Amino acid sequence: MSSPKPFRILGIQQIAIGGPDKQRLKSLWVDMLGLTVKSSFVSERENVDEDICTLGQGPHAVEVDLMQPLDPQKKPAVHTTPLNHVGLWVDDLPRAVEWMTAQGVRFAPGGIRKGAAGHDICFIHPKGNEAFPLGGEGVLIELVQAPAEVVAALA
Repeated sequence: MSSPKPFRILGIQQIAIGGPDKQRLKSLWVDMLGLTVKSSFVSERENVDEDICTLGQGPHAVEVDLMQPLDPQKKPAVHTTPLNHVGLWVDDLPRAVEWMTAQGVRFAPGGIRKGAAGHDICFIHPKGNEAFPLGGEGVLIELVQAPAEVVAALA
């Protein structure tokens, strides 16, 4: 690594679980395990219908997204990998992306944008390539800009 990291990963922000029917996922995660549904998100562009649930409270809460595809024949296929992605809180998302890109990390198309929960996000691609050899080794990783209260609590 050529320079010190100009950012910190603070903790797990979310896990996203996909299936063909989010009602079946809710039967386990909400009805049996007791998570709370805090909102829903639907995006044709992302081919997803998801319920955003929480585990825990305050800045220590972890989001658990229960996702199903709007169209099982289209991409992205949010249901074909049951553990769809892991989200990590980061204290300075733009600096993290800039630094990691310079170190050879491959990011998924779309850049930094607003995510389903309203935070700025971007994704580390599950696979590296020739130009950017570092990827998630099969796991999609979401970097999530932590709000000030999360940075203060987890720093």
